[in-house]
Amino acid sequence: MRARILLSCLAAVLTLLVAAPAEAGPTRTPAERAREIATALAKDPLYIDPAYKTALPANLQEDVSKKAGALGYPVYTMVLPLTPSDEFQGQEQNVLTLVMDALKRPGLYVVVDGGSRFPWYEAKNVPQVNEEKLDASRTRALEDTGYDAGPTEVLARMYELLAQPGIPKTSKRPSGPVSPVLDPEGRGWGVALWIVGGLVVLVGLGLVLGRRRGAGRGKTFRIPPHVAATVAAERRRRLTRETNAELTTLGSQLAALPATAGAGLVHQHQQAALDGHAAASKVLDSSPDLVGLVGAMVLLDKARREYAAAVAVAADRKIDAVPDLCAFNPLHGRSSGRPTKVESDGTTLTLPLCNECRQALKRRTAPASLPGEDGPYWYEDSVWARTFFGTTGDDLAAAVSRGELRR
Repeated sequence: MRARILLSCLAAVLTLLVAAPAEAGPTRTPAERAREIATALAKDPLYIDPAYKTALPANLQEDVSKKAGALGYPVYTMVLPLTPSDEFQGQEQNVLTLVMDALKRPGLYVVVDGGSRFPWYEAKNVPQVNEEKLDASRTRALEDTGYDAGPTEVLARMYELLAQPGIPKTSKRPSGPVSPVLDPEGRGWGVALWIVGGLVVLVGLGLVLGRRRGAGRGKTFRIPPHVAATVAAERRRRLTRETNAELTTLGSQLAALPATAGAGLVHQHQQAALDGHAAASKVLDSSPDLVGLVGAMVLLDKARREYAAAVAVAADRKIDAVPDLCAFNPLHGRSSGRPTKVESDGTTLTLPLCNECRQALKRRTAPASLPGEDGPYWYEDSVWARTFFGTTGDDLAAAVSRGELRR
């Protein structure tokens, strides 16, 4: 357990350290970065970004390679540091699409953010495996390895399950008591990786020390209030900087698009992107709290997807289907699988959820929701709570433009 904690801490610290140099280096296009990765995969089907080479022990890397090689079909694995400012806009699906196009080989393509543990995959001309088994293997691997596991441990377990006959079943783990978890765990979205790493450092080291000092006394470790306040303040400053940077980048890209008019599809997507960008800017100008900051990030994410759709339609290309962010906590990353029905007090909502939040509901435990002022954010009377960050069908950008930020 200590080794896993230290490994997670080291990976998170490295993510923070390499973020600045990446911005200072020569700018690469997404296609150039994809070709670079594809070239490396042609030589070794396990590609680990240099940022994580020293953080991931050689024996764990070898375990992934060995179990992937035993599947009987090509498997291309990528462990990358993903952030909204990188060549892939921090999106795993962009990595998969571009690398598959660059490598032009059949196989199972898998990518995982090195600061996370949630693998994304895409199968290209691999008749030996289907979507049902892939999804079940990933879900079971996430359950079997535990939340403190690193990406290589999850990948190795996933490949091990894929090699077994039949469809893996859900782990039979005892359900714990239902209790709200107030610290958001930003798995899956690069913009919050270092925040999660900081929390892991604090909690991990605290648990080790707490167990030593409190052995035999039955005391529960708690992060001291002054430490929690410092972490929260720094988290907000970091999110503000990252979101403002993304706002500027997307604004420049939108300004470079040729003007369109009328009811055409390009115009519709372009206008939706402009509306989302304007709404995000309005939220940031209002000095938002953590929930508001995440709301601005969600608006920017939607605007980014609309921008990509406008570019695709203009180029006569298919629009990529990109899942919504997790409704319980957008910092968890994108939803997986079909939207989940959530029932409470006679009301049913269908929400996009990440795998971990969906599994928490299945275990009848509380998901690690984004915290508000007094419990999960949806306890509050805000536009974010009323729309679950725009996932209930309401137009979030329009609601913000109508002035619904005020409670």
